[in-house]
Amino acid sequence: MSIEVKVPVLPESVTDATIASWHKKAGDAVKRDENLVDLETDKVVLEVPSPTDGVLKEIKAQVGDTVTSAQVIAVIEPGAAAAKDDGKTAAKDDAKPKAEPKAEPKDAGQAAAPAKAQAAPAKSSAAPPKSSGGELSPAANRVAAEAKLDPAAIEGTGRGGRVTKEDAVAAAARPPAVAAGARTEQRVPMTRIRQRIAERMMQSKNSIAMLTSFNEVNMKAVMGLRKQLGEAFEKTHGVRLGIMSFFVSAAAQALRRHPAVNASVDGTDIIYHAYADISIAVATERGLMTPVLRNAETLGFAEIERAIGDYATKARDGGLTLDDLQGGTFTITNGGVFGSLLSTPIVNPPQSAILGMHTIKERAIVEGGQVIAAPMMYIALSYDHRVIDGKDAVTFLVDIKDQLENPAKMLFGI
Repeated sequence: MSIEVKVPVLPESVTDATIASWHKKAGDAVKRDENLVDLETDKVVLEVPSPTDGVLKEIKAQVGDTVTSAQVIAVIEPGAAAAKDDGKTAAKDDAKPKAEPKAEPKDAGQAAAPAKAQAAPAKSSAAPPKSSGGELSPAANRVAAEAKLDPAAIEGTGRGGRVTKEDAVAAAARPPAVAAGARTEQRVPMTRIRQRIAERMMQSKNSIAMLTSFNEVNMKAVMGLRKQLGEAFEKTHGVRLGIMSFFVSAAAQALRRHPAVNASVDGTDIIYHAYADISIAVATERGLMTPVLRNAETLGFAEIERAIGDYATKARDGGLTLDDLQGGTFTITNGGVFGSLLSTPIVNPPQSAILGMHTIKERAIVEGGQVIAAPMMYIALSYDHRVIDGKDAVTFLVDIKDQLENPAKMLFGI
């Protein structure tokens, strides 16, 4: 009896999805829980696994088609895969004895060399394909094969240079190199996620009375702590001590003292949140994602670093879920990792504020009447002026600055 493959039930905030890519074609053998197709929604890419072993009998929705919850997109014939594979194995075994006499050597000495030579390709084909960055993940290998990409030309961003699915997708979408002076153009439709990002950015720009305030932070104390305790921290907790955990902790405490910055607008109402669900902006090849650290005010440094690391890995591998992205009362974005010196980040509605971090540069400052060189970072707070007054924004930034320049205050909550 055939089994239908259906679009999973989509969350309330998502009405439909687009078929992004099929990883199998009609007639292919499939295994239970093997990813059949990627569905792209406004926020994330969903994988649809096979419900059983068998053969993909029919595909009912093609790449680019819009589909809805519970819609049938394919049909699988259960158990057919095993029979199909058994037939192939039997045919191969029957053919093998017939082929061997044609390659029969004249003496035993000549027999060893061909056998060894034949074994080498089998050993090579068993190893995962490699690129200039490292091995390809199974999902990346499928994308590379479908897009006819040269694995050696794909740079890997995964652990140890491993090529992730996102790396392969990005390579497939990248326009080919052209000779200097060539006047070529390429029209590429926006992905669903990119369309949603564009929509939300315009919504933010058109519906929020946005203003940005700036300050600067001397990062000497933070960098000194990382140098002094970083190795012991990693040995104890199994995760590196990064700068982001200092900012998340400082922001969580500052939000408690400045509730207007942690508020959101709902029609003519203002909702003040007694918790700090902090969205962390993560750049991916598909666009900017903002997974949420829930109740950040209760998290220790190790918990923050571990959660951020997990989200970064999921983002690179396309594994972020809608639950990871929904909610959030405040956002932190770090353009400094890309070298940004100063920027005005855009508020992520319905939130009312976003904190922008920037690159650390050694600059001359005056301290104790002396001109010294110090590692300085500009920080920016973009905010909804309908909810947050200038005084609240400025004192919030000063609070962040004070904690980062005196990290002991974070430990004692002062």
